[in-house]
Amino acid sequence: MGSQLALKGRIASTGSLEKIFNAQEMIAASHIAQAREVALNAKPYTDAIFDAVQTLVSHSHISHPIVKKEGDNPRVAVLALTADRGMAGAYTSSIIRETEDLLARLDEAGKEPELFVYGRRGVSYYKYRNRPLAQTWEGDTERPGVEVADAISRALLDAYMLPADQGGVSELYIVYTEFINMVVQKVRVLRMLPVEIIEDKDAQRPDPTATTAMPLYAFEPSLDEVLDAVLPKYVRSRIHECLLEAAASEVACRQNAMHTATENARELINDLTRKLNASRQASITQELTEIIGSADALNKKEE
Repeated sequence: MGSQLALKGRIASTGSLEKIFNAQEMIAASHIAQAREVALNAKPYTDAIFDAVQTLVSHSHISHPIVKKEGDNPRVAVLALTADRGMAGAYTSSIIRETEDLLARLDEAGKEPELFVYGRRGVSYYKYRNRPLAQTWEGDTERPGVEVADAISRALLDAYMLPADQGGVSELYIVYTEFINMVVQKVRVLRMLPVEIIEDKDAQRPDPTATTAMPLYAFEPSLDEVLDAVLPKYVRSRIHECLLEAAASEVACRQNAMHTATENARELINDLTRKLNASRQASITQELTEIIGSADALNKKEE
């Protein structure tokens, strides 16, 4: 058994950590309701504009950057949404692992990925490993505002709209954590541009009894001008939604991780306390044994 002084020191240090973990858990619990509400409120608008873009590109014969780029450009952009702070369990490590898998798949496909990173933890990870980064953003990953969404969307859209001979990219990917509920958060890889056309198999076999007609579209002043106006809004809304989902997921992961850390610290304190009591009892028993042995020796001397 360890000495009583060492056990007391470990109990005191673990108690301090338990207080820190508990405080972080309470802070995350106070933030999660707002983060979840903001993420859920932004989803309907993003879903609506995404459905509109999907409908446009699936019912129109267009050749616009929103649906395709030049095929001989191997450069693609990858945006990874990580955290500014730690103490969130496997939140950032899961994002980095999924990003590394995506980069490996793109390399195998003959692509040349350019990495964009949001979040201090991800930036530090890649800079420490001397990974070239196209652009980085830091700050307020728990509460991302419209300003950072605008800055990221402008940078990615500028890279996407540049011609290939000027260093432009042909695809945009986002790696982020989708907030499903307080317990489940899932890392997702989203190809934002070009927009993927999801074909409905049932729509290819028209029902003769159906009365719903396929929608017809008239574009004014022109199709290209309409899509040029829709493209920045589409990119900004999707990036903003991903930022809000990632923020809610980060707070939820931090609350769950701090709750687990608090429970583990309390269990460790209980275990160390039992060891301290056992050590104290053993020392008391040894002292009593020595006293009794000394008394017996004195009695034998007197006899």
